[in-house]
Amino acid sequence: MVKRVASQKKYLSFQEGGSLVKQYAVTGTRCILGLCGVPGIGKSTLAAQLVHEIGEQAIVVSMDGFHLANTVLEALGRRQRKGAPDTFDVVGYIALLKRLRTPGRLPVYAPEFRREIEEAIAGALAITEDHKVIITEGNYLLGEGLWTGVLPLLDECWFLERDEQARKRQLLDRHMAFGKTQQEAAQWVEKVDEKNAEYIRKTKIRATRILTLD
Repeated sequence: MVKRVASQKKYLSFQEGGSLVKQYAVTGTRCILGLCGVPGIGKSTLAAQLVHEIGEQAIVVSMDGFHLANTVLEALGRRQRKGAPDTFDVVGYIALLKRLRTPGRLPVYAPEFRREIEEAIAGALAITEDHKVIITEGNYLLGEGLWTGVLPLLDECWFLERDEQARKRQLLDRHMAFGKTQQEAAQWVEKVDEKNAEYIRKTKIRATRILTLD
């Protein structure tokens, strides 16, 4: 289903990526762009920047909206590794992407993850037929198992890279900003985030393009 525009380059700079997405916005048909990468790489930041540049035709629909609720994770014994591949409603996420492939007259409502409460809010986003560029971002868009159903529904999926020290520093700061102590944040990064990152890096080979962030 990949329908690339203009540039066929595999490796992109941030500026080249922004220019490419703008081309999608003027094609007149809907496209779904995936942004994949390890925790703290800057997926949500880049997605927000791209939407800002494109304007009202673009919207971000994050994979994180399909986090299983904390009560469900506790019942499954997975609460202490929230963010791992099996802590998401993968089937629900794929079902949403299928609905978004073809714009309709009625809005499609999607969930949105709120970090301040560490939960997803159902129906928080309304995707209309006017949204020509949908940017979906998450850790496992190029993953294995049930996750392999995601990539065929995307027009492109970019794997993001950046300086590792800066990434880990930002990841630590993010955990602390949402309530963890420095020690708790460091432990979570080491025991949860970096374990997930090992899995995610192995999926890079499936990416349509590689984008380097400054």
